[in-house]
Amino acid sequence: MAETAKSELFEKMGGRAAIERVTKAFYERIYNDPWLSQFFDGIPRPHIESQQNEFMQAALGGFNRYAGKTPPSAHQHIYITQEVYDAREAHLKAAFIECNTSEMMVERWLKVDATFHGRVVKKSKSECRMRYSKEGIRDFQKP
Repeated sequence: MAETAKSELFEKMGGRAAIERVTKAFYERIYNDPWLSQFFDGIPRPHIESQQNEFMQAALGGFNRYAGKTPPSAHQHIYITQEVYDAREAHLKAAFIECNTSEMMVERWLKVDATFHGRVVKKSKSECRMRYSKEGIRDFQKP
């Protein structure tokens, strides 16, 4: 798909403003979740929202300014089970509804998420890799 067509489609879905609304609503839910918020302890919300906005803008056909890690690399130190992934996805879907997100954007966003599922969800903690020597593996039991 040509750059112009991708950009037009991106804008038709709601563009950057729609991504920012969803991201804000999503992380509001995540940071208020007693279980999932633990995975983000010590991570400033503005930073994580900025990263998500830039990543999804690029992934959905907008201008690519993303300079962060790929999702598998960024999440290698987090023990993301299927249950964690499902809880996260439920918050994302609720954010889509709350923000009245276009069906096209929802479909494409979930497709992007699905491409990384097998590389971020882990069957055991032994699949995790520390990013930094003092960081450790992030693993939290559901309260």
